[in-house]
Amino acid sequence: MDFSSHKTDGAKSDANNRAFEMDEGCDSVEPTNIIQDENAEDCNQLLYSVEDAPAWYTCIALGLQHYLIAVGGLIGLPLLLAPNLCIANDDQGDVARGLLICSLFFASGICTILQTTLGVRLPIMQGGTFSYLPPTLAILSLPHNQCPSPLPPGFMNSTETLYNDTDGSILDGNEVWMRRMREVQGAIIVASLFQVILGFTGAIGFLLRFIGPLTVAPAVALIGLDLFAVAYNDASLHWGIAMFTSFVLILCSQYLKNFKTPLPMYSRAKKCHFNRSPIFKMFPALFAIAAAWILCLIFTETNVFPTDPSNPNYQARTDVRSSVISNAPWFYFPYPGQWGLPKVTVAGVIGMLAGVVAGMIESVGDYYACARLSGAPNPPGHAINRGILVEGVGCVIGGVIGTGTATTSFSENIGAIGITRVGSRRVLQVAGLLYIVLGMFSKFGSIFVAIPTPVIGGLFCVVFGLIASTGLSNLQFVDLNSPRNLFIIGFSLFMGLTVSEWMKANPGVIQTGVVEIDQIITVLLQTAMLVGSFLAFIFDNTIPGTEKERGILSWKNQQNANEQGDEEALENKIAMCYDLPFPTNCCRFSQFVPFLPEYGRKTPRKDELSVEADYATHM
Repeated sequence: MDFSSHKTDGAKSDANNRAFEMDEGCDSVEPTNIIQDENAEDCNQLLYSVEDAPAWYTCIALGLQHYLIAVGGLIGLPLLLAPNLCIANDDQGDVARGLLICSLFFASGICTILQTTLGVRLPIMQGGTFSYLPPTLAILSLPHNQCPSPLPPGFMNSTETLYNDTDGSILDGNEVWMRRMREVQGAIIVASLFQVILGFTGAIGFLLRFIGPLTVAPAVALIGLDLFAVAYNDASLHWGIAMFTSFVLILCSQYLKNFKTPLPMYSRAKKCHFNRSPIFKMFPALFAIAAAWILCLIFTETNVFPTDPSNPNYQARTDVRSSVISNAPWFYFPYPGQWGLPKVTVAGVIGMLAGVVAGMIESVGDYYACARLSGAPNPPGHAINRGILVEGVGCVIGGVIGTGTATTSFSENIGAIGITRVGSRRVLQVAGLLYIVLGMFSKFGSIFVAIPTPVIGGLFCVVFGLIASTGLSNLQFVDLNSPRNLFIIGFSLFMGLTVSEWMKANPGVIQTGVVEIDQIITVLLQTAMLVGSFLAFIFDNTIPGTEKERGILSWKNQQNANEQGDEEALENKIAMCYDLPFPTNCCRFSQFVPFLPEYGRKTPRKDELSVEADYATHM
C-alpha cells in the first residue's frame, strides 16, 4: 500500500522481521526512525513508527484491533439514524440496517486507505462522524420527511406493508426510507465539495502559521473531554462489564507492558524456536474486547443478564443484534447510487455545511494529536491541505454510496496508538482493507456488530481520556507561570465545555428567523472543540506575548529533539512522514500547488535536485 521508494536513503526502517524479536532489556524494539528524546527511556519508544511496516501477520492482528475499536462508533450511526429515516422495526428493516452498516464499513475502508496513502499520511482511521448528525436529523425532521403510518395489511392486495407517504404516493417500506436517504446524500455530496475546495486551495494550511500549542492544546483536549457523554452512555448500560473491559485494557497496556511472552516461531535460519514478545503491549484492546465479549457470552447463555429489552443491562447481552447477523446477506457490494439518484435541496446543503466545518476543525486537531502519539513531527501545511482535501473526497464517496453520514478522522483509534505504542500507517491501511472485505462479506462483518455496547463503553473510558491528556501535553512548551497563558487555557477549556453543553441542553434556543442559519450556528456551538479552539486562537494571536512565552519556539524545536539546529535532518524527517509515496518534484510548477510537498519551498532539497537532474537528462 505504501510506495515510498523515493525518500532519502536510510529514512525508512525495515520492521518486517522484528515484530516478535524484542530486546531483553526493554519492551520496545530497536530505535525507530521517528525522533526520540535522547534522554527518554527506551521503554517509552514506539514499537512501530509511522514508516515502519510490521510483518503481514502482525499487521492483520493490529489492524483487527483498530477495526474492533472503531466498530462500535460505526454501527452506532446507522442504528441511530434508522428511526428518523423511517426504517421499520421488522425483518425488512433489519436487512436495511445491515446494508447501511455494510455500506459505512465499505466507505470507511476506502477513505482510510486514501487518507493514509495520499492524504495526511498519518495512521488515522476514517469513519462516520457525529458532526453531521444534527444537520442530518434537521433534514429528516422537515415536514415532508415525517414518517408515514402503515396502511392496513393487504392494502391493494399487497403482501408487503405499504405506506401513504407525505406527498400522497403509495410506497413500500424500502422506498419510504430510500427517498429520505437520497435527500441526505445530495446534501452531503454538495456540502463536502466545500471541504475539497478548501484543501485544494490551501486555505486550511494558511491558517497553520497562526496556530501554536496554546491553540492545539484545548482543541485536542476537548476532543476527548467532549466525548465523555458517548463513553458514559455506553458504559452505563452495564457498569460492571464496562469496568471489566477497562480493567483488562489497563492491566495489559500499563502493568503487563514489560512482560514478554514466549511464542513459538519459525524461520529458515533458526527453524523452530521461541521468541519473547510484548504481546500485551501490542494488543491490549484486542485482549480487553475478547475477554469482555467472552464474559458477556457466558452471562447471556446462563441468563445472568436480563431478557427484558426495557432493562438497560439487557444491552450487555451478545444476542441483542443477532437479527442483523441472520438477516445480513453473505455477500453485498455497496455501489454508487444503490438507493437511487441523490436529491439536492438548498436547505439541506446549507445545513450540512455546519457539519463540514465542524468535521474539518476536529480533523485538524486529530492530525496534531495523531502526530504526537505516533512520534511524528507536527504536520506541515501541505499535509494538512492534502488531508482535508482527501477527507472531502471521502465524504463525497460516502454521500455517493449512501452511508447516511460523511467520514472523518476517528479519535478513538488515535487514542489507541498511545496505548499500543504502534504508530505504523501500514497497520491502518490493513485495517482499511479489513473494513472493505468485511463490508462486502457482510455476514462475517456483522458478527462484530454483536459486540455488546458496554464493552465498547469501557474501551472508550480509557481511550478518550488518553486523547484529552495528549492535548494537554502540548502545554509543556508554554510558560505556565504566565497569567496570559493561564487565562487562555482555562477560559477556552471552560467555555468550550460550557457552551456546547448548554446548546445540547437547550435545543432550538437559536432563533434568527432563518432555519438554515439556525442549523449552522447550532451545530457549530455544539462542537466543544470548535468553541474552545476558536477562543484560544483569537486570544493567542491578539493578546501581547513573546514567542517564547507562547511556546512557539519550544514547540518547533521539539520536532528536532535529537538534532537541535539541524534543519536539514528535520526536513528529511518531515518528508519521510508526510511526502507522497511517489515523486512530485518533476515539474517546477509543483511549488505552487498547496497540497504538494514542494509548495512554498524556496530551495529544493538535495534529493529533489537529483530527481530534477535525472529528469532533465532523460528528456
